Amino acid sequence: MPALMATDFHGEVVWLGRVADRDAALAAEPLEAVELDWGGIEGEAHGGVTRASCSRVLDQHPRGTEIANVRQLSVLSHEELEAIAAEMGLAALDPGLLGASLVLRGLPDFTHLPPSSRLQAPDGATLVIDMENRPCQLPACEIEAVHPGFGRAFRRAAEGRRGVTAWVERPGALRLGDAMRLHVPDQRPWEHLEVARRG
Repeated sequence: MPALMATDFHGEVVWLGRVADRDAALAAEPLEAVELDWGGIEGEAHGGVTRASCSRVLDQHPRGTEIANVRQLSVLSHEELEAIAAEMGLAALDPGLLGASLVLRGLPDFTHLPPSSRLQAPDGATLVIDMENRPCQLPACEIEAVHPGFGRAFRRAAEGRRGVTAWVERPGALRLGDAMRLHVPDQRPWEHLEVARRG
């Protein structure tokens, strides 16, 4: 019996990008198509099969420990991006300023898709959703440079709307206009989740 269920939900690829030099800037350059290999998007600064652990996993690993890279891509929702911009008081927000890899349109409540869900492109290229990508202050500097006076509003406006991180399960190509099909785990939520979160 399949462990993952194909759904009738699809997300249209409306934006693709790549951060070429993370040390220079977080901002991503827009692209019309990308090639995915085992380390993510070719030429992406956040790519690689492994990465150094960061503040997000300090409860599990000392900072700088080599771990599997399940944060190869930053995937955002077009609808949630519009909501972030509206709450900030902006007409629109360029996903490149957030260091986005991919923006999808048409998947409701995107940031809260179940971890381990898959997004599959027409040619079979498949991304595995790791988890929600929590807002941080790094995009605020990029936003502030383009929209003076608005950068500070990003973190609060992006809570629960920052999208997800993902990694490549099957290499392939992504192009603007592709429809990525959502596959979800055939598993009920853990009944002790709220107790564990209160910890």
